[in-house]
Amino acid sequence: MNLFDTTFGIHERALDLRSQRMEVIAKNIANVDTPHFKARDVDFKAVLNDAQSERTLNTTQARHIASADPVGQGNLVYSIPFATSLDGNTVELNVEQAKYGKAAAQYQATLRFIEGDIGAIRKALRGD
Repeated sequence: MNLFDTTFGIHERALDLRSQRMEVIAKNIANVDTPHFKARDVDFKAVLNDAQSERTLNTTQARHIASADPVGQGNLVYSIPFATSLDGNTVELNVEQAKYGKAAAQYQATLRFIEGDIGAIRKALRGD
């Protein structure tokens, strides 16, 4: 086990997922005027639960469980709108903007956790 794997724990994975969630929300906002576009979101809890369960699995080869994309299509869910537009678009701009703001704040919080871990490593290496 690598020093960084044990130090950063789930925070590294969470940072990737939060980044990808922000991309999905940004795509929703970009398609606010696209007819029949269906807003999507990342089921963050399910993805992190999957990531934690993968840590306990034993494999015979390193590539048996790993995936290139942490958020697969199975982890994207359709958002349920408060009111669908007449053209079938389910993106609600004010809701998506609020989601994006909250996701950005969560991303910053995860970065702060990682920065704290890096600071602890620096102190240990300097002998403070």
